[in-house]
Amino acid sequence: MEKRIGFGIVGLGSISGAHAAALRDQEDCRLVGGFHRNREKADQWASENHCRAFYSLEEMLQDPEIDAVSITTPSGYHLDPALAAIRARKHVLIEKPMEITEERIQFLIENARAHHVLLCGIFQSRFQDAPLLLKKAVDEGRFGTISLADAQVKWYRSQDYYDSGAWRGTWAVDGGGVLMNQGIHAIDLLLFLMGDPVEVSAHTATLGHERIEVEDTAVAILRFGNGALGVIEGTTAAYPGSQKRIEICGSKGQAVLEEDSITKWEFAEERPEDAEIRARFASSTSSGGASDPKGISLIGHIREYADFAAAIRNGTKPFVPGEEALRSVRLIRAIYQSVKTGSSVRL
Repeated sequence: MEKRIGFGIVGLGSISGAHAAALRDQEDCRLVGGFHRNREKADQWASENHCRAFYSLEEMLQDPEIDAVSITTPSGYHLDPALAAIRARKHVLIEKPMEITEERIQFLIENARAHHVLLCGIFQSRFQDAPLLLKKAVDEGRFGTISLADAQVKWYRSQDYYDSGAWRGTWAVDGGGVLMNQGIHAIDLLLFLMGDPVEVSAHTATLGHERIEVEDTAVAILRFGNGALGVIEGTTAAYPGSQKRIEICGSKGQAVLEEDSITKWEFAEERPEDAEIRARFASSTSSGGASDPKGISLIGHIREYADFAAAIRNGTKPFVPGEEALRSVRLIRAIYQSVKTGSSVRL
């Protein structure tokens, strides 16, 4: 049997637990250890996850058992450890958003290419069965002429959530509010299904929280390259929170995705498998983090780690390479530019 690909995790906050759990479910890769400068925190996390504790990034990157590094630090702190790992010729997987500006992400892409390592962004929703079915239906033209494509993230985060970390709700580290942090998975799915928009106009507001610099509510209107229109709605001020929702409407069909369930699947030209799809995906198995950031299914993370490990082993491109992770940040930054200028922005 070939050597299992060894992963180290940098940043031991709440989302790191999902990564550790996903790695425990793999045959082709394994968790070697986690890094945190606080020795007590590193030791506790390592004990809980049955792996080694690293007290410096340099120590982790010099370890021959580490083949790849997962970055799970706050968003605006992704660049430095990712760049160090790339230059140490470790493959790198980064939590969403890959970074908080297009320029930083492009810099990582260029460095990964120059050092011949793989760079991958965590967008686990792309690996779930229901979104993949939607993608197949779009690619096969089942919707006819697509008229509307919408994404909704109407979630709830308490004031305590934002107060729990000095970086939360800041431009410098969070990179934005509900769009950059919570809404980005739905935005990524919308782009995965529809391609990039050519124009966007938007409004944002901070309505349900105090002491944050960024938006907790946003609405953006999109025009896609195929002529379809779309709307992105996002908020963390919608108690008690609803599952993220993607809706595609066209001249020959309509489908609604709510987290990992399909609540509408109707086409002018019915196929034998459609009834089975409606029955199989009628209910969701996950809240998707609507009110609890930890309330997510691990299926997507497990599948993404398996895909990344296979790409490393086979020398192929992962399903979500750096260029794909860049797309959602590019759109979100365009939305913020529209808000700042009070006009539409062409992409």
